[in-house]
Amino acid sequence: MGEEGLKKKRFDREFKVSAVKMVTQEGHTAAEVARSLGIHQNQLYNWKKKYSIEGDKAFVGKGHLTEIVSLRRKLRNAEIEIEILKKAVGIFSKPTENGLSS
Repeated sequence: MGEEGLKKKRFDREFKVSAVKMVTQEGHTAAEVARSLGIHQNQLYNWKKKYSIEGDKAFVGKGHLTEIVSLRRKLRNAEIEIEILKKAVGIFSKPTENGLSS
């Protein structure tokens, strides 16, 4: 049986932190938590390790993407403003009918 049809499951930050806290703070075993959540025990160990190293900064995931999207939006707006300013300079630098520029 091939793995072509299998999709990688994605879990949000809250799910991961909750799973880790079930083991670290609530006293459940990793095997119990993994089984009850339908994840592999090794995955839970990896999350636990990452959380112990990075703390609240662990599992940012899509947080970086939203920051990138925000920065791209700001860049696009700045580029539009530059184009508008270029057009305005072109309009105001054209000579008028009496030969003087405004």
